[in-house]
Amino acid sequence: MTGWLEGRRALIVGAGSGIGRAVVDAFRSEGARVAVLERDAAKAAALEAEAPDVPVTVGDATTRAANDTAVAAAVAAFGGLDVLVNCVGVFDFYRSIEDLDAAVLDDAFDEMFRTNVKSHLHSVKAALPELKRSGHGVVLLTESTSSYYPGRGGVLYLSSKFAVRGLVTALAHDLAPEIRVNGVAPGGTLGTDLRGLPSLGTAERSLGDAPRRAEELAARVPLHVALSGEDHAWSYVFLASDRARGITGQAVHPDGGIGVSAPRKRS
Repeated sequence: MTGWLEGRRALIVGAGSGIGRAVVDAFRSEGARVAVLERDAAKAAALEAEAPDVPVTVGDATTRAANDTAVAAAVAAFGGLDVLVNCVGVFDFYRSIEDLDAAVLDDAFDEMFRTNVKSHLHSVKAALPELKRSGHGVVLLTESTSSYYPGRGGVLYLSSKFAVRGLVTALAHDLAPEIRVNGVAPGGTLGTDLRGLPSLGTAERSLGDAPRRAEELAARVPLHVALSGEDHAWSYVFLASDRARGITGQAVHPDGGIGVSAPRKRS
C-alpha cells in the first residue's frame, strides 16, 4: 500500500462487478474508506461477504432515492464524503441506426440514457452537499473509448457516452473550485459484466461473454494489450488523489493507445 488515498471517504456507484468492483479494491488498498451502491442484490451480498467493512446499499442508481440512501449510509459510516465514482452502464451491442427497429426506439433510448446518463446526474446531485463540505471533493465519471471514437458501440451507446463526456465538462465548470470533476475513458475490458437492454432483448447478454475476448481486444489496439478492470482502476486512484489536484474537466484514457491506431506509413 502506498497510501495515495489515505483518509479519503468514497462512494462508488455500480461496484458489484467489473471496473467498479476493481475500483473498490484499489481504493481500499490505497487507504480509502469505501461505500457502495449496487443494484444487483447477489453482487451486493458477495461484496459484503468479502469486505464486511464496506457499507453496501442495494438500489437502482437511476433513482434519486437510491442515491440519497447510499450517500446517507456513507456519511453515517465515515462522517462525510470526499470522492464520488460512478461506474454504471449498459451496452447496445453495436446496434446501428439501420438495425434499430423504430418500434423499440423510444424504449431503447430511455433505457440507455436513464442508465448511462441520468444515473450519473442523480449520484452527483445526491453527493454534492457532502462533497462541497469536504473541502477537496472529487467526482469521477466513467466515460468510454466510445466517448471519443466510432465503432466501439452502437448509435445509442456512443451518444450516451458522448453525453457523459459532456457532463464531465459541464460539472467541472460549474463546481470549480470546490470540486474537481474528471472522467475515465476505458477501452474494451476483460471480465466486464456490461449488459444489454430489455427493449432490444439483450438484458441477459454480457459483453464479457464474447468468445476469444482477450485476443480480440489485444488485436485492435496499438499496445496489443487486453486490459482488465484492475488495470483501469488505477486511473481512478490517480484522479481521486492529491497528485491530480490541478486536473479538472479532463479524462484519462486507459485504452491501449486506440487514439494512435491509424495504419503506419511504410517506406
